[in-house]
Amino acid sequence: MKPFLFVTDLDHTFVGNDKALVELSQQLIQHRQQYGTKIVYATGRSPLLYQELQVEQNLLTPDALVLSVGTEIYLDGGDTPDPGWSEILSSGWDRELVLSITQQYPELELQPNSEQRPFKVSFFLEQTVALNVLPQLETELQKYKLNIKLIYSSGIDLDIVPHTSDKGQAMLFLRQKWKYAAERTVVCGDSGNDIALFAAGNERGIIVGNARPELLQWHNEYPADYRYLAQDVCAGGILEGLKYFGFLE
Repeated sequence: MKPFLFVTDLDHTFVGNDKALVELSQQLIQHRQQYGTKIVYATGRSPLLYQELQVEQNLLTPDALVLSVGTEIYLDGGDTPDPGWSEILSSGWDRELVLSITQQYPELELQPNSEQRPFKVSFFLEQTVALNVLPQLETELQKYKLNIKLIYSSGIDLDIVPHTSDKGQAMLFLRQKWKYAAERTVVCGDSGNDIALFAAGNERGIIVGNARPELLQWHNEYPADYRYLAQDVCAGGILEGLKYFGFLE
């Protein structure tokens, strides 16, 4: 067995199937100790919300944390974002300008302060109005030549982040840093903001059995033989996929 790079979303992917999570965590810890496998959590959660989940679920300590939809990377349990990644994101990013433009849209409700991050502005946006609001907002933001993109997921969350930032770009940054080949890298997810993980390259992908419609639709439109659609939910689906790809026995 050789080491691999394991990158997973947390909510409704790694977490959400307690019995399977215990087994998966044990196998990953063992693999890391024996072979040097690297474990990465890639989540939309802010540092505060990640810490809450970490305590609640007694999550194993990862080698790296990708937080706030890919806008922050923390290595080896540190509490300072990786400066190399922050530098990549800072080019063309203007947080204050984004805030002033978005104020023109009453449908956008700012998320709590804990969710507003140096490289992320986050709103609640109801799905019923999102179809109208998102194209208008995107057009308006483009006028200012801002280097940004909009990520809408779970029918409510809108994140505006630097164009170079998402879970997929963060995963590639770590993969290159640690020198893992795509075929020794596996990514796991369940929703729209995980598409970036699956679309980054030909890393092995595990879509859990409880995946949301937006991810399944994308998977059907862009099928790939290096992606596995699991039957089981959350950690159970990840176990299934890791065995399918031969990362675990």
